Amino acid sequence: MTDTSSSGILKSGVLSREDCLAILNTPDEELDKLLEAAFVLRRKHKGLTVAIQILSNAKSGNCTEDCAYCAQSRIADSGIETYPLISYEKLLATGKQAKERGLSRHCIGLSGIRFSDKAIDAFSEYVRKLKAETNTAICCSIGFLTEAQARKLKAAGLDRINHNLNTSRAFYPNICTTHTFEERVANIKMLQAIGFEICSGGIIGLGESKSDVVDMLLELRSINPESVPINFLLPIKGTSLEKADTAHLTTAYCLKVLCLARFMLASASIRCAAGREVYFKGNERDLFKVADSIFTSGYLTADGQTIDDTIKLVKESGFEYCIE
Repeated sequence: MTDTSSSGILKSGVLSREDCLAILNTPDEELDKLLEAAFVLRRKHKGLTVAIQILSNAKSGNCTEDCAYCAQSRIADSGIETYPLISYEKLLATGKQAKERGLSRHCIGLSGIRFSDKAIDAFSEYVRKLKAETNTAICCSIGFLTEAQARKLKAAGLDRINHNLNTSRAFYPNICTTHTFEERVANIKMLQAIGFEICSGGIIGLGESKSDVVDMLLELRSINPESVPINFLLPIKGTSLEKADTAHLTTAYCLKVLCLARFMLASASIRCAAGREVYFKGNERDLFKVADSIFTSGYLTADGQTIDDTIKLVKESGFEYCIE
């Protein structure tokens, strides 16, 4: 059985698959040991600061993919607002908000999996102008790119690309059939070869087993992204998972998942993304012992905490928010 004391975790070296499962199966009464061990690593690599990110939904809905969790999927009947690429002025307004409030990064999401060269040319110009006017780090979630398209975005000043694995290789066909897990991994490796920072994580609560959670994190460890967003499912009406049972997503279990992510990717930014306001409410002090990054103002198609309330929460928890 894995020693989950601070000294045990830190001295154990690279965790095996069995070690990882043991951590997720840690009795709740021993959770404090995991948190303290994670806090040691968090302080070592990230100090006591929390990076706050703001997310823009720059193109909404009408996606060709059938991802079971997503309100923007072609099979969802979620009633969300759909629109093509927003105007540059709207995107700039959010970018200026990020700069003025001292937020660490402007994250931009575009629904869809593949884009025409013309669309990438237009968006590259958005990125170039946005960087010039705000000088804020930019991360974009933009599906599968060709190498030529990726190089255009890199030249325009895009710093980081988000491409989540979402779940394990084995479980992936249960949540999406219109593209494969292997395509996601190949896309990430191509982007890394060009020189992009990578943001890649997953979603907990899709119906996966603990073994699937471990296998996803093992894949992420091999990718070694700069940022690892961990989402906790918010079942959305009209999606295939609108009636998903999330009873097992207790605060204790969610913290164990985040601790495991910290142990496996110690120097990465571990971001508690969607679900933070639901599954960790009242337990933010423990959350920030592990996670050093969060979103504010919503998650593409789901509402979130306001910027002012997010900053207040971080400070009241004994941490400081930062400009990354």
